[in-house]
Amino acid sequence: MTRFTYPMLATAFGLLLWQFLVWVTNAPHFILPDPLRVATTAISSRALIAEHALVTATEVLLGLLIGSVLGAVTAIQLAAAPRLARLVLPLLVFTQAVPVFALAPILTLWFGYGMASKIVMAVLIIYFPVTASFYDGLTRVPPALLDLASTMGARKSQVMWRIKIPHALPALASGLKLAAVYAPIGAVIGEWVGASKGLGYLMLLANGRAKIDLMFASLIALALFTVVLHKSVSLLAAKLDGPR
Repeated sequence: MTRFTYPMLATAFGLLLWQFLVWVTNAPHFILPDPLRVATTAISSRALIAEHALVTATEVLLGLLIGSVLGAVTAIQLAAAPRLARLVLPLLVFTQAVPVFALAPILTLWFGYGMASKIVMAVLIIYFPVTASFYDGLTRVPPALLDLASTMGARKSQVMWRIKIPHALPALASGLKLAAVYAPIGAVIGEWVGASKGLGYLMLLANGRAKIDLMFASLIALALFTVVLHKSVSLLAAKLDGPR
């Protein structure tokens, strides 16, 4: 079997299960549309869906880029300053006790209904996973390597850039793969709270007008984008993990 066989089989199984649920429940199409109806709507509304998908994709990619860079820089700073880490890490953990979704109305109030609030939302939702995973990798370098570097007179900066960071790249890759899944969630939640464009906005608009088939089509478009994004980040992660 090729590497595409199992995804195709999984997709076929999911469609069959979906159709089976429609048959069993006998739900009306405005409650649970069948796959063919959704596919027809997706084709007829492809321009509309593509327009809103482009907005969401921009928000997600910018949020992923900014959040990943901020998370990586924070992790390096914390690993380089243990005292600072003991002060900041508890604060970062405490921030996770506040549901990020609850901040969406505040972010919309502060940054408006445009892209900015959705990008910030995506940044916030992926910042901690990237920071925590990369920091964990930076602080789990085998002591033998650090002792050898100390014996050879390596400076702290050399130890960080030549030993700790290369050793922690697989941990960073794991954080990035999580971020690729979480970032679309943050952007869509922001669009649900307040937006005039984006797949989240289109889903709410379709639901309000009882166009459930369009809502499903938008949801599937979002899912497909997330899968492609996760796969792309996974390929990047494999390259980060390659030299080891």
